[in-house]
Parts: sequence; C-alpha cells; structure tokens
Amino acid sequence: MNSLATKTVRELALEIPGATRVFEKMGIDYCCGGERSLADACTIAGVTFADAQKSLELTNAATADSDERDFQKTTLVELIDHIEAKHHSFTRLEIGRLKALLEKVCLAHGENHPELLRINLLFRELGADLETHMTKEEQVLFPYVIRMEAAAKQQIPLFRPPFVTIANPVRMMMLEHDRAGELLKEIRALSSNYIPPADGCLSYQTLYTALAALEKDLHQHIHLENNILFPRAVEMEPAVDAVLVS
Repeated sequence: MNSLATKTVRELALEIPGATRVFEKMGIDYCCGGERSLADACTIAGVTFADAQKSLELTNAATADSDERDFQKTTLVELIDHIEAKHHSFTRLEIGRLKALLEKVCLAHGENHPELLRINLLFRELGADLETHMTKEEQVLFPYVIRMEAAAKQQIPLFRPPFVTIANPVRMMMLEHDRAGELLKEIRALSSNYIPPADGCLSYQTLYTALAALEKDLHQHIHLENNILFPRAVEMEPAVDAVLVS
C-alpha cells in the first residue's frame, strides 16, 4: 500500500480485491478514469484521500483471505465468458426493462419533472450504443481474442484480421466506453444521484434504483474490459505475430 496517492486507480483496482466496491461507494471513476492517480481521483470525486486510503486498507485486510476471482490469472476465454454471461446479459435485460419503465414514468410525471424527458432521450442513446457495442464485441473482437489465445498457446497459424492489429478495435471500444460513461454521468446529474422526488410513485423509485444498479454493473463491466481484458489481449498479440498469415 506504499505510495498509494501516486498509484493509478486502475492499478489499485487490480491489486486490491474489493477496491472497486470502495471506488463505487465514494464516487471514484475506476473504469474510464482509471489512469488518474488516486489523489487526483479523490479530488475530482470530492472525497478526502485519507478516507479513501482508510477504506482501501480495511477492504484489503478484509478480503486478503477471500476467494474473489482474480481475472488477471484466468484465461481470456474464461474472462470473456464471464463478461458475456454476467454483464452483457444483464445489460440487455435492463435496457429493455428500463425503456418501458421510463416511458411509463415520463407519462405520469414528465409534466412536473421535465428532466425525465431528457433522461429518457439519453437512456435511449445509451441503450442503442450499448447494443451495437456489445454485438461488435461478441461477433468480432471477442472471437478474435479467443482465436489469438489459442494460437499463442498452441503455436498454430492465425489469419491476419481485417483490422490489422487488435489495438485498433480495442481503441474504438474504449472510446465507446468513454461515451457511455459521459451519458451515465449526465443521467446521474439529472436524477440528483438517483434520488426520486417527494412526489415520486413506486415506479419512479423503481426506475431510479434500477438506473443506479445498471450504472454500477456497467462500471464493473467496463473495468473488466478496459483494465484487464484489453491490456492482456494487446500484450499477448506479439506472441502470435510470428505465426500470422495473410
């Protein structure tokens, strides 16, 4: 835990089991903003470094003997399976559910709470972007990563992909993650941190609870890709360059 202030949020998220839960609770961006130092991230989130340090130390001690899965040590196939089964599936289900719920709440409360109309537009953009994004990952990027891992292990030929190097689609996926993060931040701001108004009905409360849960899951989802899957895949690519065939 030495030099904690100068370590990046990404480094800490990878080193300390449970760190992402601390960051989530404190409003520290550990996915798209993972390259910031912890000290800078605390300043941006409006929390003290001392509080963050204490929470991380407590979490590190509490989880030292836990069996929390370390995706730095699994195969990339296992990591991709986890992302698709846990995060892609959840995201698709929630996009469909929340679209309908937002329409219902907008009809009932949109006149008195016009911010709902803006949230609805932002969520529709977010949902459409994520659907396209996940499809590209599942149909193009992830299958190539799986083939690349197999080629690296077995030293078998691998056809050069149309995107030439894996760094190209990875860069695009990370830019799309950044855009999703921007949309989520605006939705959170418009919803007053997902706190429903005094006149909010049960559907209104359910909507905001579900939006908060989706945001939390997307943060973990993006963390697994930006901070673990993508760097590991890029690092692996040179091992198969020698056997690439055009």
